[in-house]
Amino acid sequence: MVFRYQKVESRRLLLREIAQRGPLPRIDLAHRTGISRATVTSITAELLRGGLIEEVPRDSSGDEATRGRPRIDLKISGQAHLIAGLKVSDTSISMVLMDFEGADVALHEHEIAPRHYTPEALAQEVFDGLTRLAEKAGRTLCDISGVGVGLAGIVDAGNGLVYWSPSLDRRNVPFATVLSERLGIAAYVDNDANLVAMAEMTFGIGKNHSDFIVITIESGVGMGMVLGGQLYRGTRGCGAEFGHTKVHLDGALCRCGQRGCLEAYVADYALVREANSVGNVAQMAQTSKAVTAVLTAAKEGDPMARTVLERARKMFALGLANLVNIFDPELVILAGEQLQFDHLYADSVIEEMRKSIVDVDKLPPEVVVHQWDAFMWARGGAAYALEFVQDTAVEALQDA
Repeated sequence: MVFRYQKVESRRLLLREIAQRGPLPRIDLAHRTGISRATVTSITAELLRGGLIEEVPRDSSGDEATRGRPRIDLKISGQAHLIAGLKVSDTSISMVLMDFEGADVALHEHEIAPRHYTPEALAQEVFDGLTRLAEKAGRTLCDISGVGVGLAGIVDAGNGLVYWSPSLDRRNVPFATVLSERLGIAAYVDNDANLVAMAEMTFGIGKNHSDFIVITIESGVGMGMVLGGQLYRGTRGCGAEFGHTKVHLDGALCRCGQRGCLEAYVADYALVREANSVGNVAQMAQTSKAVTAVLTAAKEGDPMARTVLERARKMFALGLANLVNIFDPELVILAGEQLQFDHLYADSVIEEMRKSIVDVDKLPPEVVVHQWDAFMWARGGAAYALEFVQDTAVEALQDA
């Protein structure tokens, strides 16, 4: 039993290393993982037989290309598995289908009505969208090995439990189980901002940083945090809830049901609500158009709109400063659709943040803006599911 466990762990470690660093030769695998060369040779042979990796000739030039046998590298076999990732928004579900190597196979945007769904109804929407996504690639749902789902709200990822989400009509929903039963596929659920951090760590500008924070600004305000190269969720799955930190005692009502949350001052719905006396903003059906109207009114000198935006800027700068003072990250990434508007990441906001952080004889963390399309969020979901699929795949291999 102990031997079997050690073998599975070695398979998992080597497969992860190849996925993150490959293509690379066996000797480099041994050096990076600390596993003996003989064991690396044995384990990679099992991974090759199982179709999870493949051998590829190393690109060589000059003398290296003419001396002795050609060097062989190992890489992930993209065709081994298909993984889906998705992000649930107010009016659509963005979906991506990836191969085992992390390359896009198909994309799909599934429109949904802007309302609170029963868990079963939202699972059906996901089913319909994934069916269409698979069809675009000439495949079926049965060909997908796992799906990672990003939801706004408070999620216990380890147990697939959604404590609260604006997409659902009730609290404490075992949504991963509901989805898995409807789809017939293993489903993994997490807070959508966590999956943004996962995407940045896997595909984006956070790839070369061990400590960074991602702030997402859309219909709500979220945060994903990577500490020591690991995604941080907290003991209850409630960690990194930046949007629901309190910035005003008994302040504005947040959609989570509490008062004084940062989100209640800077999210798009908050801007529209606070500025509902600006023109016909309150009567606009689409929130994005309403936000544009508020920003336009502010630029044109409307005093109410300018007051609303100035308060949002100050609250946001204060929140960023608190994060930097607590975690001291290498990098802060501002991401999301709302970053098409510059009111929260203008130079004045970043400067206001820097005035409120602890002053030491080192440069403050870098703050960068990374505007993503919705599919990048979905890629984070696929990257999350990919880790589980990798684990399941190595456990299913037959012992030699």
